[in-house]
Formats: sequence, C-alpha cells, structure tokens
Amino acid sequence: MFKAIREDIQSVFERDPAAQSTLEVVLCYAGLHAIWGHRIAHWFWSHKLKLLARWLAQGNRFFTGIEIHPGAQIGRRFFIDHGMGVVIGETSEIKDDVTLYHGVTLGGVSLEKGKRHPTIEDGVVIGAGAKVLGPITVGACSRIGANAVVVKDVPEDSVVVGVPGHASGKTQPTHEHADLNHNRLPDTVELELQDLYKRMKKLEDKLNEKNKTAA
Repeated sequence: MFKAIREDIQSVFERDPAAQSTLEVVLCYAGLHAIWGHRIAHWFWSHKLKLLARWLAQGNRFFTGIEIHPGAQIGRRFFIDHGMGVVIGETSEIKDDVTLYHGVTLGGVSLEKGKRHPTIEDGVVIGAGAKVLGPITVGACSRIGANAVVVKDVPEDSVVVGVPGHASGKTQPTHEHADLNHNRLPDTVELELQDLYKRMKKLEDKLNEKNKTAA
C-alpha cells in the first residue's frame, strides 16, 4: 500500500511542473485525494460492501469534484490533473500510467448491466473535456485531444481529435510520460481539405492532359 502511495505522489511530480513539494502534493492535489479515496471505496466494493463503497465515493465526489464509481478498476500511477468534473463509470478499466485532465468523462452509451464503459490502456493521455463513451478500448500510449468525443476503438500510439473523434496521426513520445501537446495536434478539417485539394488537382491535371491530346 505504501509503495502505491509513493508511486501516486511521484507521478504528480513527473507530470505536473507546478508541483513544488511532497507536502504540497499531499495536501493540495484533489486528483490525488480522489484516487486515494477511490482505492478505499473500491476495496469495500470488491468485498461486497457496496452501499458503504457508494457512500464513500459520494463523499469523495463532494470533497474533490471528481466522480469515480467504486466499481471502476484503476491501475498504478494514475494521475488526474486539476480534476474538476471528471466522471469515471462503473465498468471502466484504467491501466497503468494514465493521465486525465479536468472535465473528462469515461461514460456508457447503454443501460445494460454488463461492460458498458471504456478500457484505457497503459500510458494514455486524455485532454480536458474529452468524452470516451461505450465499451471501447483506447490503445496504449494514445492521446485524446481536448473536447474530442470518442465512440470507437482507438489503436495504440494514436492521436485522436474532433467530434466524433478520428485517429489522425501517431504519437512520438520523447519521454516516459508524453505531453499532450495540444498546440501540435492535427486539425482534421484542414487535413480533409488538403486531401480534397490534392484529388481535385489530380482531376484537373488529367483533364488538361486529355484536352491536350484531343487538340
């Protein structure tokens, strides 16, 4: 348990340059408080004390602004930056070294009792306001851009932006915890326009060639 706590604290220093000291991280990081609160609630949930688990999760939400269902399975070194408005559904599965920013939703799209929330693989970064919906899988080391709405599986090492989300590139991480780099995320509309322009140019070239031959 103490090893997991140390890892959680260290993950803050590795992913937030604003962190100044261990005491500050322990006292002032709502995302860290939410994770620790969830680990306690999840223990009760897994031991069939579900009402107590839900009550603890509700208190966690009240104090941190982060809603994590006690049934959600969360791995090591999970980091929530800022945190306000984050929602993680009951059947969500989050692997190791995942980072979420404020306003992220890992939600469901059906009323079924079974698996209905996303699986987030190792090393994924999900930007502010993004929605990942349904029993889909986001592949390892992928990045989801701010306010993207993802409703389909995402291959590993992908960059996803837009509504609905489209994989529009591959990540090229330069260190263990890759930055989201919103300023470098591709513009899907611009990419589509560029592709359309290239196809029109090819058609024009073919027409010009045909006209020259006819002349």
